[in-house]
Amino acid sequence: MEITSAMVKELRTKTGAGMMDCKEALAAVDGDFEKAIDFLRKKGLSAATKRSSKAAKDGTIASYIHMGGKIGVMVEINCETDFVAKTADFQTMAKDIAMHIAASNPLCVRPEEIPEVTMEREKEIYRSQLREEKKPEKIWDKIIEGKLKKYYEDVCLTEQKFVKNQDITVGTLISNMIAKTGENIVIRRFARFQLGEEIKQS
Repeated sequence: MEITSAMVKELRTKTGAGMMDCKEALAAVDGDFEKAIDFLRKKGLSAATKRSSKAAKDGTIASYIHMGGKIGVMVEINCETDFVAKTADFQTMAKDIAMHIAASNPLCVRPEEIPEVTMEREKEIYRSQLREEKKPEKIWDKIIEGKLKKYYEDVCLTEQKFVKNQDITVGTLISNMIAKTGENIVIRRFARFQLGEEIKQS
């Protein structure tokens, strides 16, 4: 696939990485933008990666109410300074993420937050399916890895396709804002309430 200058420019805007690094990343993954971003992150070249070690102690709590008060969301998103927290871009992004949570109902913010017991249950379901399908055991790990990736895309906020732009994930939305502001930005936590849903007893 031919890597055009427009593609390189777009990736550079999204990640803050150098021109040649962006071109190399796109060439390595046949022009797939999400994979190119991952490629740059693994090499530690994206601005998002370089900022991730900075403390994000400021930010905002955004809320969103949907369906005439039937669904409500609060989300805490942190950045490094009050200056960035008060910008229109940051505030808009926070509200958009709150709206996304209302629509997509994620289980947690990122994959590493999924409880181990839940992960083991998912893997056992996949193993049972593969057993039923009589797939050879030597390829189980590869298939399960693919199924888990899809599971993360379903239940983890940062891995979900952003509702207002299906071409990117919520994680990429955050990375773009990091590149734009030059500050580390983290989705800290969220709470989603749905009227009439069953309350789990502790």
